Amino acid sequence: MSDTLHLVGEAEADRILTEHPFALLTGMLLDQQIPMEVAFDGPRKILERLGSVDPAAIAGTDPEEFIALCATPPSVHRFPKSMGQRVHDLAAAVVQDYDGDTAAIWSQGEPDGKEVLKRLKALPGFGDQKAKIFLALLGKQRGLTANGWREAAGDYGKDGVHMSIADVTSADSLQQVRAYKKEKKAAAKAARA
Repeated sequence: MSDTLHLVGEAEADRILTEHPFALLTGMLLDQQIPMEVAFDGPRKILERLGSVDPAAIAGTDPEEFIALCATPPSVHRFPKSMGQRVHDLAAAVVQDYDGDTAAIWSQGEPDGKEVLKRLKALPGFGDQKAKIFLALLGKQRGLTANGWREAAGDYGKDGVHMSIADVTSADSLQQVRAYKKEKKAAAKAARA
């Protein structure tokens, strides 16, 4: 397990992701339709504006106020209203289902990989692919030892690949993941043609 994550490439943003499990979960939620490092920088912006990335603090903030905070330039996401609402919903779910303890999602009751994946998929804004990528991120970079996590994460859990944010550990690996995604997008476009 690496001590400090290197997902954004900016020391303060990476520190926040490393120290606050809800920040890491939020970065994963935001990781759609914007560059990965911009998504994972979102929690830093939330912390600077709200003073906290604790799920109870976010869930306890009026949803409209929280959305306005997410929309303040530079916005947390290119779709600040919908994604701000999703972050608020995610915080409320963590408070309701895990008593505000984000890490309980992957640690409570010593769950195996399939159970962690099931718990992630039950969260607002987490579909199958996003849940598998986050599970791989936990296993590859946060020391998750749940039995069967690699199998549950599918291809994202494989060693030696550069498929997703789970494989970003440096600027170089970020470029490798970008190249992989570009290749996949081109292949999908060619298949539709």
